[in-house]
Amino acid sequence: MLLFRWTLFFLLLAAGVCFAFYIGTGQARYRQWGLIVLKWTVLAALGFFGVLVLERIV
Repeated sequence: MLLFRWTLFFLLLAAGVCFAFYIGTGQARYRQWGLIVLKWTVLAALGFFGVLVLERIV
């Protein structure tokens, strides 16, 4: 569980850094990278909460 929490934290941090670079530089590639990282963060969070729900059910 700790691994999932740290993974989610670092993915959110990476997405935030990408968006900060986009705001600072105005280059669209940082926005695109930020959206990709954010998408994977949401998928990882869904997986994490899915595991939590399955643990409660079983």
